[in-house]
Amino acid sequence: MRDSLRLSVPITVWLMSFSAVYGLHGLVCSERLPYADAATRHLLILTAILAVSTQAVFLWGLNSKRWGSPHPFIRTTSIILGVVALISTIWTLFPVAFMSICM
Repeated sequence: MRDSLRLSVPITVWLMSFSAVYGLHGLVCSERLPYADAATRHLLILTAILAVSTQAVFLWGLNSKRWGSPHPFIRTTSIILGVVALISTIWTLFPVAFMSICM
C-alpha cells in the first residue's frame, strides 16, 4: 500500500497544484473580480511557489531513509516520478510568473 502511494503521490500533487493555480487564475480573470492588479499577481506567484515547494518536499521525503521505500526498484521509480513531477510543476506554472495575468 505504501509503495503505491510513493508512486502516485508526486503526479497527483502536480495535478492538484496545476488545477488549483489555473482555477485561481480563472477566478482572477473572471467577471467576479473586476480588476487584476499586483496583489492578485502576487497571490498567483505565491501559490505557484507553494506548489513547487510542496513537490520539492515530497521529492526530499522520497529520497530519505525514513519515508523512502526499502525496495530499490520502487525507490528509484518513485524518485524518478518525483523529479518528473517537480519539473512538470515548474514548467506548467512558469507562465503564471512571467506572462500577463489576463489577456
